Amino acid sequence: MTKIFEVPLYAYKRSPDQDTDISVRRKVVVIGAGPIGLAMGIEMAQEGIEVVILDDNDKVSFGSRAICFAKRPLEILDRLGCGQPMVDKGVEWDVGKVFFDDREVYQFNLLPEVGHERPAFINLQQYYFEEYLVNRVRELEAAGAPIEIRGNNKVTAIGVHDDHVTLEIDTPEGPYNLEAEWVVPCDGAGSPARKMLGLDFAGRVFEDNFLIADVIMEADFPTERWFWFDPPFNRGQSALLHKQPDNVWRIDLQLGWDIDTEVEKKPENVIPRLKAMLGEDVKFELEWVSIYTFQCRRMEQFRYGRVLFAGDAAHQVSPFGARGANSGLQDTDNLGWKLKLVMEGKAPESLLDSYSIERIHGADENIMNSTRSTDFITPKSETSRILRDAVLDLSEQFEFARPLVNSGRLSVPCTYDGSPLNSSDALIGPARTRPGSACPDAPLGDEFLLPKLGGKFTLLTIDADAPESLEEDGIEVTRLALSVKDDKTGALKERYLGEADSAVYLIRPDQHVAARRPNYDENLMRAAIRRATGKE
Repeated sequence: MTKIFEVPLYAYKRSPDQDTDISVRRKVVVIGAGPIGLAMGIEMAQEGIEVVILDDNDKVSFGSRAICFAKRPLEILDRLGCGQPMVDKGVEWDVGKVFFDDREVYQFNLLPEVGHERPAFINLQQYYFEEYLVNRVRELEAAGAPIEIRGNNKVTAIGVHDDHVTLEIDTPEGPYNLEAEWVVPCDGAGSPARKMLGLDFAGRVFEDNFLIADVIMEADFPTERWFWFDPPFNRGQSALLHKQPDNVWRIDLQLGWDIDTEVEKKPENVIPRLKAMLGEDVKFELEWVSIYTFQCRRMEQFRYGRVLFAGDAAHQVSPFGARGANSGLQDTDNLGWKLKLVMEGKAPESLLDSYSIERIHGADENIMNSTRSTDFITPKSETSRILRDAVLDLSEQFEFARPLVNSGRLSVPCTYDGSPLNSSDALIGPARTRPGSACPDAPLGDEFLLPKLGGKFTLLTIDADAPESLEEDGIEVTRLALSVKDDKTGALKERYLGEADSAVYLIRPDQHVAARRPNYDENLMRAAIRRATGKE
């Protein structure tokens, strides 16, 4: 069977823009048709904003690359109209096990509470992930949405001006020029767009090398995340095992610093390592092999005039904790509604500065956690190794030591504490739903909360009176009225009320809390709307 990554899903096709004497100006141009670029394009198209996605390739990524997608990004994908195919195909998991030497020291559950529509994580090869996003683009195109993918369109130069951006693009039929009101580079860690603008990263570069092998095998391992410290089959290093769809298993093996990467990638060197881990009798075949090093670093700012960077183009982290694609999807979720309001004249252009502020906060949080994970997994001194091993030994019997074990703290939603869009917290309620927080899901009978919030400004009231709708300076807010009387599981009260008797929440289009109060106050709520849209 022909693999998806071998098939051109957005083959080159000549555009009318190539046949004009003057540069055509488009509303939004996204550079890169990876997961983040496709998500950004879908976000814009669903809002009715014209978007063109440019990519120098014509097919999805080779190899599974990113495989772990967390609950929060799955909820974002639901609003993009393609979450369900991902979950249907993906391998769901929530249990992780930690091994030290040849023994299991403990296990953990990533979603210990019930009442969420989406699982804690799914594992899904990146080529499937991108395929489903491309399918969603095709659905939108067929429905008349203003979105287009241009394969084999390579951006070779960028010029930033006060009211537009100029792009020089190379194609199989020669170059052409294009203008855009806004440009969003999502062109990966090596980001040619970033380099064209003379911008760079700041942060740490790690010298350890890791082997990734995707192997096809039928094995009776459970659907869990297994992580080894100092295993017998890879002494002094680490290892990771994950299941993916189609009987594909992801294996990560730490190799150390001083290696010849080309030699280590050869099948005759990879296969003995895998047999030592899996057993001589286990039959498997290699689907994909790569060796990677990594960085934990980011750009100084994510906004440069009318160019807004997202995903790995803006920030990089180690793969421990599944923070790359997951954080990139949170970038597009944060940026999309803000760019829409600015383009419609309903918010000042300065609202886009909050994109940089909030997502730098998220990037710094990810970089901190990724760096801590890396330092624990790969101790840089003998003293650090002795301390780490002592923690692992203690964690087998003593629960207090387990939070100190760090095999890759897994991706969780970012809370935008200190954001200029937050109003002061007037509700003595749960910390998990304070202003800046991503809304946790909750069951509502046979349905769930998050789909009811949708992707618009919402006034969520729980046993509180409020008008059915509200408009403030062009921003429309609709009410979702709930009551704990209908809260059969107690999840709504636990997650949104706490000890309070009632609550009124202002929820942003990206389902982050902008404000919360015990009761509705029209003047204060109007002020919160203005603040959440950058007008105060």
